[in-house]
Amino acid sequence: MLEVSDLRAGHGAVTVIDGLSLAIAEREAVALIGPNGAGKSTLVMAIAGTLRNRTGHVRFAGANLIRLPPHKIVARGVAAVPEGRRIFAPLTVDDNLRLGAVRLPAARGRASDMMERVFALFPRLAERRTQRAGTLSGGEQQMLAIGRALMSAPVLLLLDEPFLGLAPKIVDEILATLVALRAQGLTVLLVEQKTELALSFCERAYVMQKGRIVREGPCAELAADTALSADYFALPQT
Repeated sequence: MLEVSDLRAGHGAVTVIDGLSLAIAEREAVALIGPNGAGKSTLVMAIAGTLRNRTGHVRFAGANLIRLPPHKIVARGVAAVPEGRRIFAPLTVDDNLRLGAVRLPAARGRASDMMERVFALFPRLAERRTQRAGTLSGGEQQMLAIGRALMSAPVLLLLDEPFLGLAPKIVDEILATLVALRAQGLTVLLVEQKTELALSFCERAYVMQKGRIVREGPCAELAADTALSADYFALPQT
């Protein structure tokens, strides 16, 4: 489904990712883990098109996305939930959700149906649909960020640190929703600092270091590798 090959990306004159390749199959959940500063968030932005300084190939369903702007990448079925949520604080929950479909003519016609689907997944949002997003709790804001991405009816969901700073109970709630979405056929790339959680949720994982993939394999195999844990998982990760 997603094939990234020889990707180079960075910020300004700084190259963060240098010649990276990875692949994700349809309906697969893949974790992306590694130490702080490895380039994981940069990779998510490069795939989603929100980072313009990128070259190489990002093929999704056979089409190269590398030169497409973000809204056209979303229209092809790729949605990202960025680190830090980046919701529109002055707007209501309803308005934030509708913005997830505003640039998609096909989705816009089904916005009400998709919104009800989001509310079914996150009942807390339904209870607060007229509330300003900036007044929500951190966990509720994260639910809103995921819900907004789901409004475009994505085939591939990119999640960048979705559990960062959340209480364990909220983590469990959001994780249960992601498990339900996976059961419905959604493909997921998960960047997560909680390594044990990421490896338990996904089937496969890539380990990044200094802008490159240094290891990949089944999550169960990587979780059991004590040497790998000592090298890459002991440090705080983002």
